[in-house]
Amino acid sequence: MATVRSVIFDTDPSPDDAVAFLAALASPDELEVLAVTTVAGNVPVDLTSKNALKALELAKRTDIPVYKGASAPLVRPLITAEHVHGRTGFDGYDLPEPTTTLAPGFAPDAIVDMVMLRPRGSVTLCCLAPLTNIALALAREPRLAKHLAGIVLMGGSMSEAGNITPAAEFNFYVDPEAAARVFSSSIPITMIPLDCTHQALITDARLEVLRTAGTPVGTAFYHLLEFNKRFDRKKYGWPGGPLHDATVTAYLLAPHLFTGRNVHVDIECSSPLTLGASVVDWWSVAEKPANALVLRTVDADGYFRLIFERLLRL
Repeated sequence: MATVRSVIFDTDPSPDDAVAFLAALASPDELEVLAVTTVAGNVPVDLTSKNALKALELAKRTDIPVYKGASAPLVRPLITAEHVHGRTGFDGYDLPEPTTTLAPGFAPDAIVDMVMLRPRGSVTLCCLAPLTNIALALAREPRLAKHLAGIVLMGGSMSEAGNITPAAEFNFYVDPEAAARVFSSSIPITMIPLDCTHQALITDARLEVLRTAGTPVGTAFYHLLEFNKRFDRKKYGWPGGPLHDATVTAYLLAPHLFTGRNVHVDIECSSPLTLGASVVDWWSVAEKPANALVLRTVDADGYFRLIFERLLRL
């Protein structure tokens, strides 16, 4: 019998993020979601926290604690993405204001406590946002690096270029110092970059699966994702926008859907031209030891079948 993996989702919820942690909650035979921790990113942290509560209430999973985390990057002013996700981060469908409240405590502290109180190697961090909370948790408790089972994160770019600057993916660009600290921490990391997520487009046919499901969750996410992906359709001329963050959940549930390679990744923290860029040494040119499994391809049809089937269980 397969072991259930304990996970914590660190997130800045736009609809992509919510699909990721809700699909995990719908997969109790494989994943035990200990908590959702929020951080500033797509929108400020008060809104990301509210969006997490809204999504959990929609799914009737208010038993999952939500801890509010960092309101700004480690050393830089916050950059947000309302131009993509709308003013609230959840524009496109009016979910009710949450009636549940945040769990007491600061997210990085909660991460440390939840991980360190459990057996070594039993908790995986699922990171869908700037890595500020994780860097702060490591600063508070350096032993965290050896105690975690690993990190699976959506972030960075290899040869796909950037989506917030010509060189950088949004999550790493918002807090490059945090990303650099995490990649130098010795934690086993699985990185899912834009090269992979840009293969997983939410086309009209895939959206129809949600629209025709006839459930509150399906209806809400049909509208949220339809609005959310208008930006990508217009900017890139694609038939749909990528469902980025749920690749993290899909990898934990079905790693065979992905291919990748163990390589060394560095994060640029100095150059104004390439700030936040992830330098992926795919061919081991620098001969540095690998610090991440970088996933480069995904079976998009298999991915959407899996994630939407799980989401619609709720």
